[in-house]
Amino acid sequence: MTRTVNPSPWRAAMQLTLPKEHGSWSLALEPVAFGLLVAPSAAGAALALAAVSGFFLRRPLKLLRSGKGGSRQRLAAVCLTILLMTGLTGLMLAAAHGVPGGLWPLLPASLAGAVFAWFDGRNEARGGAAEVAGAVTFGILPAAFGALAGWSIGGSLALAVTMLVRSVPTVLTVRTCLRVLKGQSFSSTPALMAAGAGILVTVWLAMLGLAPWLAVFFAVGFALRSFWLLLWRPRLSARTIGIIEAALGTLMVLLLAFTWKSAAS
Repeated sequence: MTRTVNPSPWRAAMQLTLPKEHGSWSLALEPVAFGLLVAPSAAGAALALAAVSGFFLRRPLKLLRSGKGGSRQRLAAVCLTILLMTGLTGLMLAAAHGVPGGLWPLLPASLAGAVFAWFDGRNEARGGAAEVAGAVTFGILPAAFGALAGWSIGGSLALAVTMLVRSVPTVLTVRTCLRVLKGQSFSSTPALMAAGAGILVTVWLAMLGLAPWLAVFFAVGFALRSFWLLLWRPRLSARTIGIIEAALGTLMVLLLAFTWKSAAS
């Protein structure tokens, strides 16, 4: 006889809420870590709590909307309630302890998030437009960390643009690499154009004094990465590409955060 062992409620909740797309972890958490490290504040910590709650919200919300899952529906409802309460609490604390009006970057982030949610509701979350919208949603968040800490509009936007230069070309590059691995038709042009535009924008920010020149170094490095993967096309597995991207993203966040804070002090 075989006996079915039901997972503990905590483990079941983890399985229900943790995203299965490994790349989404970097694209969502890198901007949060970057914003916290460059522009730390109590309000920023509260915003980070709200952002992480929103990140985990997707899977239980989608399960409830589908009407499927049987016994998991109740657990999904519990997880959804907890995450909503945590996220709203984080937003209220951020608004209460941050600079008045410091949450203005959440408006464009919410619009991008709505685009992603629309695609996700149609089971098209892995489409190109959906993944770019998801990257933009979290990529804008560093501007909110800066605004809540009292940074100028220009300085806050520079944080978001720097992160978007990292995330958007990365999504396009990795998507193209995966299509190559699967033998599907592909075009390298959008990813390469985004990488080139990222360099130009970052140079402009550095010349204005809104970003350190190290940001340009990383923009060039990520562009060279895109050219290497898409034009040279080394035989790398999806897992290897994911590990490389996670390592590069972590390195960028840590070094840029240290450099940005040093320049500001």
